[in-house]
Amino acid sequence: MAAKRGKPQARRHGGGGRRIPGWALLGVGLLLGVGLAAYVLHGDGLLDKVLKPVPDPKATAPKTPEPPVAQQPSTPAKPKYDFYTVLPGREVVIPDAELSAKAKEEPPKSELKSDERLMLQAGAFSDPRRADEVKAAIAFSGLVAKIEPTTTQTGQTVHRVMLGPFANLRELETAKASLVQNGIQSIAIREPGQR
Repeated sequence: MAAKRGKPQARRHGGGGRRIPGWALLGVGLLLGVGLAAYVLHGDGLLDKVLKPVPDPKATAPKTPEPPVAQQPSTPAKPKYDFYTVLPGREVVIPDAELSAKAKEEPPKSELKSDERLMLQAGAFSDPRRADEVKAAIAFSGLVAKIEPTTTQTGQTVHRVMLGPFANLRELETAKASLVQNGIQSIAIREPGQR
């Protein structure tokens, strides 16, 4: 007769031993891995090669010394506008002194000739985004500007930021003074009418 076999019973460890939690083992493993990586990188000099700049032995000093970066002006230079040569022959620029003198002489209700327009040009930019920035700055000053794309004699498209037309020189001078108070430079232009 065959003997009956029973289910094997689980073995129990005697002595009530403690188990180490999984997170503790993970932390110890990470610390060992980071320490080993730092030793390998630092021991072979790889850390110095990766993190520190390496001088170029073939480099030579410049003949003229450059001013240190800390001493260079931190404010960007204001753009220079070439109003007088961008669109020659199309309109006549009114100098500031002449504008002030004529505005004071002019009666308040004087009207322009039917074939003239008085305008202010606050900039001419090849980049339309820059023209939009100036237009937005003008809007904050309480005036309304528009952008007129124009082609120069060289075939380049220029986006002009224009204000006006103004009914008389006094209105034009008042708008120009408002722009100056807000840090925006402009020039007064007398445009011939469309014939």
